[in-house]
Amino acid sequence: MHLPLFPLRNVLFPGGYLPLRIFEVRYLDMIGRSHKAGTPFGVVCLTHGAEVNSAPVSGMPSGDGYANEEFHLDGTLAQITRLERPNPGLMMIRCTGAQRFRVCSSEKLKHGLWMAEVELLPDDVAVPVPADLENTAFALQELLRGLSERLGDPDEMPLQPPFQWDDCGWLANRWAELLPLDIQQKQRLMSLDNPILRLELVTDLLAQMGLNQPTSGAV
Repeated sequence: MHLPLFPLRNVLFPGGYLPLRIFEVRYLDMIGRSHKAGTPFGVVCLTHGAEVNSAPVSGMPSGDGYANEEFHLDGTLAQITRLERPNPGLMMIRCTGAQRFRVCSSEKLKHGLWMAEVELLPDDVAVPVPADLENTAFALQELLRGLSERLGDPDEMPLQPPFQWDDCGWLANRWAELLPLDIQQKQRLMSLDNPILRLELVTDLLAQMGLNQPTSGAV
């Protein structure tokens, strides 16, 4: 699969919710084309460089005067679900994380956009949440209720339906997005192929933070 990449200081998980403000020239055209064609772009986590390009550096070759960008090879497809254009130089988009992929080769074009050949990775196998891990679902439901009461607007919620409370992979991914982990921890969790192991690791992190003790059952 050949697709454009969007390197971010963030990790997108399958089923995740990603709002973005697009104003760089290298992305405005790419996002417009992706939205028109209904095709995804790839989100990869930066290991070096910034999300927004700085001014050209003196002495660098023309067209490549930005800080060098490096990124993890495992990423996630982002499907645009909404696009707004407040003015000609700005797009406001909302995306949903889809299938994971691995970058096989990549090329940075003259204007700064990365293009890559990628291999799609298998979706998580649907695995019911074991009884000893059910507290992770109950705790997330309580957290979501509290956020809903404070934020009010469903569009502002960091978790969007459909909710899959009894699926290990979905549950682990949502916690991994919300927990205050560094991006390397998030990247390792996203790259794990075993959804039960991912949820077990998330459960351990919740226990360390004292966040897996709900006061009631599932909603």
